Amino acid sequence: MIKHKTKPVKIGDLTIGGGMPVTIQSMTNVDSRDEEALLRQTAELTDAGCQIVRIAVPDMESAETLGRVKQKLMQSGNRVPLVADIHFDYRLAIAAIKSGADKIRINPGNIGSLDRVKAVVEAARERNIPIRVGVNSGSLEKHILEKYGGVTAEGLAESALANLKIIQDMDYDNLVVSIKSSDVSMNYAAHKLLAAGTDCPVHIGITEAGTLERGKVKSAVGIGALLLEGIGDTMRVSLTANPVEEVIFAQEILSSMGLRKSAVDLVSCPTCGRTKIDLQKLASQVESKLRPIEERLNAEGRPSIKVAVMGCAVNGPGEAREADFGVAGGDGRGIIFAKGEILMTNVPEDEIADKLINVIEEKICGK
Repeated sequence: MIKHKTKPVKIGDLTIGGGMPVTIQSMTNVDSRDEEALLRQTAELTDAGCQIVRIAVPDMESAETLGRVKQKLMQSGNRVPLVADIHFDYRLAIAAIKSGADKIRINPGNIGSLDRVKAVVEAARERNIPIRVGVNSGSLEKHILEKYGGVTAEGLAESALANLKIIQDMDYDNLVVSIKSSDVSMNYAAHKLLAAGTDCPVHIGITEAGTLERGKVKSAVGIGALLLEGIGDTMRVSLTANPVEEVIFAQEILSSMGLRKSAVDLVSCPTCGRTKIDLQKLASQVESKLRPIEERLNAEGRPSIKVAVMGCAVNGPGEAREADFGVAGGDGRGIIFAKGEILMTNVPEDEIADKLINVIEEKICGK
């Protein structure tokens, strides 16, 4: 795929755009005034692979808390960039910048007068931090809604480009842009129009995607389509769930598209009438038990491994011979193999997952 060309923008120690790999971000959902909860959740997110953490700043107390959280993260060695999410009150944006936010997210259209937007821009200029101009289907200006007869892809792109221009006309171009809709088709069309009109790095996602299961489907289709078009420099999967789930699924999207190398490539067959084992349960067990190994391989920069979970002999060592490690189920029992070579046979169903993990740890991790 040919990636849309955007300029590089620094967020803390991280660079997005300019041909850099797509970064993953998420947003905390604890009380933004609760310092300990923010520290705990930020640590959970970064441990899961989150590269940028966004925090809502609805009041001055939250802005002050963000500053303390930033200091404590730095002291602990966690340099993850923090983004302050601001709506309506320009004073909160300025306070968050002074507290040490690495980036702010605003919609100039709901900040107020140009003087207020300019005050925010000047504060960002002083610290040289980027501003993400965020527009979504629920924040379109009245005149754009009237022009297009409602929310449309054209209206979303026009609003985003116009709001970018407001800040660019203030001689500030340290900008990132996002437009989000919960309508996958509209979201796709709007981003194509946006990409044709700016070289600012683009933050992509599907807003209000839904629950864990429904939201994953919408996000996979919507975000995946944009990435295939070469659009997107940073992304968030928006789910009504623990934000760690957003990070894990974002990694899965990028890995499945070859945009991020995962330490473990887990494949499993879809089952059929030949399956004589609870393959769904077995695959879930293997997936769960592989996570510590994946984290270790990622941390050490080790080559990735392919693990296959197959339901019968047809899809076992034969079809999955290229897998580094694998299992194939039988009638309540299974075999364990590596690179097509059978290592164990007649393994009881309830022992397969553990024995497979033991083999992988012995061969890969040296245990």
